[in-house]
Amino acid sequence: QVHVVEAGGGLVQAGGSLRLSCVTSRTFSMYAMAWFRQAPGKEREFVAAISWSGGSTAYSDSVKGRFTISRDNAKNTVYLQMNSLKPEDTAVYYCAASARDFYGGRWPTYDYWGQGTQVTASP
Repeated sequence: QVHVVEAGGGLVQAGGSLRLSCVTSRTFSMYAMAWFRQAPGKEREFVAAISWSGGSTAYSDSVKGRFTISRDNAKNTVYLQMNSLKPEDTAVYYCAASARDFYGGRWPTYDYWGQGTQVTASP
């Protein structure tokens, strides 16, 4: 059983910053990691992904330039630094872990998911 636990969500004014963290209970088989989000009444959408080495990252167009994904494998932790938050960033943010890595220009599907953490950016 692999546990994925997010932390760091909260309420912030538009223009502010938050840093989310995600800890997994197992590291040797966790390769690519990603963040997704789901706003009320909308489908879950991709936010950012990072490869095992951290050398490859990907972002959705809506967060590119404002959010940064990073990881510390020694701490089994992935981070999402969110700057210049907008009200439309309000959502539950989910961390996802894959047993496969970014390879051949393609990101894998994700095998394990956290319970989510609420991020609210007020106008």
